[in-house]
Amino acid sequence: QVQLVESGGASVQPGGSLTLSCTATGATKEYDCMAWFRQAPGKGREPVAQIDPDGTARYAESVKGRFTISKGNVRNTLYLQMNNLEPEDTAMYYCVTDDYEASWCPRDPQWYTHWGQGTQVTVSS
Repeated sequence: QVQLVESGGASVQPGGSLTLSCTATGATKEYDCMAWFRQAPGKGREPVAQIDPDGTARYAESVKGRFTISKGNVRNTLYLQMNNLEPEDTAMYYCVTDDYEASWCPRDPQWYTHWGQGTQVTVSS
């Protein structure tokens, strides 16, 4: 059974930076799609960034130019570099993937069957 483990969440001041990491343990294959979602208190899960099998990265409008998604050299590792953080970025951040072989990664959270436990990012002064 695959498990996604996120790390790197913290409390930072506006304008600060963080790097989130995700590792998939127990995986028997390299996943085509990996992505980051987030959920703020009282809100639904929203897509933050996805990275397609060919390396194409796509971002929510609210994080474009500030966040960078990337895959690690080790199979099934994922990162999210977050710069110039804003209070609106405060949320639980989730690493997600799915067993389906896809050429591009959807933004719909219902498509993804594997979710990590989340790592909390809090941005406040």
